[in-house]
Amino acid sequence: MPYSELLAPIKSFLLCETPDEWINEAKKPERLPLLLIDHMICELKAGQTAMWLIRKYAVDKASGDALLEWVKPYEDFIYRKQGNLASLNSNKNDLKKTIIPKEGSRYGQSLIDKMVLLIKEELHHFYQVLQIMEQRQIPYENIRAGRYAKGMMKHVRTYEPEALIDKLIIGAFIEARSCERFAKLAPHLDDELNKFYVSLLRSEARHYQDYLALAEEVAQGSVNERVEHFARVEKELITSADDDFKFHSGVPNC
Repeated sequence: MPYSELLAPIKSFLLCETPDEWINEAKKPERLPLLLIDHMICELKAGQTAMWLIRKYAVDKASGDALLEWVKPYEDFIYRKQGNLASLNSNKNDLKKTIIPKEGSRYGQSLIDKMVLLIKEELHHFYQVLQIMEQRQIPYENIRAGRYAKGMMKHVRTYEPEALIDKLIIGAFIEARSCERFAKLAPHLDDELNKFYVSLLRSEARHYQDYLALAEEVAQGSVNERVEHFARVEKELITSADDDFKFHSGVPNC
């Protein structure tokens, strides 16, 4: 397994590894188009989540609108099938405005610093996946979302700042699972995809650490109890039978 030192804290954070049954399904050549499409959508969703957190908790409307404008070309491609690789390249990582925290926000600057970098990296990964798809003549098609993120979000508390803390912890688990799954799947793929997925490990590992650090900053203390709760929820989603097959799905039952 590449980057064993980098993966060690992630393996201790997650309560289980990706089941072999998922790997056996994922490495089938006919599954590659679906995996790449879902991966690309996941990169956008990760960027959207980070943007939503900044807009809701950290900035004024003008800064929020600048973030929306930044992500819009990628949303247009996924939801409205507008644009292409060339138009996304001309717009790539083009945040035209300095994002400034609201006055009096205790954690606003930390949230902006970590999440703007995350958005930039996720949009770059989106572009890289689309590039691979075009090279392999894999067309983009709309697919329905899997159960994973929704299954985690059902456990978010409904009052603040606990709701924010829970959402940040969920972000940590999504990034950690992505990192673990990239690493476990990579050896079963062709050389180009192997190198690509291994290249993503370091940023995914940092994203999970950034989310956890933000959760602790907002909580002003330990979040271990909630981490343990979501670890159990996440394990159940990963190890139980799943009628759908996606990048973050459970044991294939299809």
